[in-house]
Amino acid sequence: MASEREDFSLSGPSHLTCCINWENADHRRSVLACLVMGVYTAARDRHEKREGSQALAPPWWESFHFKLVDLLVDAANLSIFGAIYEYKPPSSHYNDSTGQTPRYVIAFRGTLKKRATFVRDFWLNFRVFRYELHQTSRFEIAMQAVRNMVAAVGDSNVWLAGHSLGAALAMLAGRAMAKRGIRLESFLFNPPFVSVVPIERIKNRTWKLGIRFARSVITAALALALEPKNLNQGNVSEDPFPALSQWFPCLFVNPADLICSEYIGYFEHRREMEKIGAECIEKIATQHSFRGLVKTFRGLLKRLVGKDSEAAEPFHLIPSADLTVNQTRTENFKDAHGIRQWWTRDLHLHSKRYRYR
Repeated sequence: MASEREDFSLSGPSHLTCCINWENADHRRSVLACLVMGVYTAARDRHEKREGSQALAPPWWESFHFKLVDLLVDAANLSIFGAIYEYKPPSSHYNDSTGQTPRYVIAFRGTLKKRATFVRDFWLNFRVFRYELHQTSRFEIAMQAVRNMVAAVGDSNVWLAGHSLGAALAMLAGRAMAKRGIRLESFLFNPPFVSVVPIERIKNRTWKLGIRFARSVITAALALALEPKNLNQGNVSEDPFPALSQWFPCLFVNPADLICSEYIGYFEHRREMEKIGAECIEKIATQHSFRGLVKTFRGLLKRLVGKDSEAAEPFHLIPSADLTVNQTRTENFKDAHGIRQWWTRDLHLHSKRYRYR
């Protein structure tokens, strides 16, 4: 049975269907979130065998003059996890804020709580936690789609969007392209931040700053100790941050969402470290995670005994971003992590640009 949340006429931002101003940040955020919702609903349509006039997905993109170009299907369970949209506005809209208008959008959904997809999605979330999502077939399909579209229409015409697990896919794809100097406009809703301890949930500011400072010192020390040149491993690993520093993905997070809220402290702590003159420490620590360093250490041990092991690169650590925090009160974790919040009207949002120096 269809959920009210899947029906655009009941849950979508109908106030935007008549007039979209692409220079308006609220409009851009709302429409991109709806395109991600279109992927969720297309996947549910397939599972529920809703076709033709019964399908609920099309209004999520057609209401904003987008055309579905292709669906991305997971090779492991044949579930829809992404979609490629083309913006096809009527002629009267062609002159509307052309500088901020997308031509193609590649969107990725997050976890679906359906029997046919949940096990696979749960396993992929586990791979996110282990920094192994880039080794999965789903990411390979997503990455190939991004490469093909960029090659066909140019990087300025391709935008990325994703929610939760889908935001992790978009983050990985965006990082990979940014390393090559191709910086794609990206909208990442509730992107996972892999952290063993949810420091952002600590209420006492002094305790929070103290824990973050201690973690930065320990992380920086471990990173220096594990540098390949110090362990006679040959070439020094290339620092990805300078190449990524000019890429500003748009991150949308909720402080009540444990999955993504650490991004708030991650970026703010860098500013705090600069204020106290400890930017050198933080410049090293901000590129590494404790869990990633432990995995790297294990990999080095394996190489010492003759076993191959790939170094762990925390995909979620990025140098620059446009961070938007939804400070509107939410009733529960489901609402705080949900995609629906991002097209709701009258949100209390706080946005800030963080630039890596």
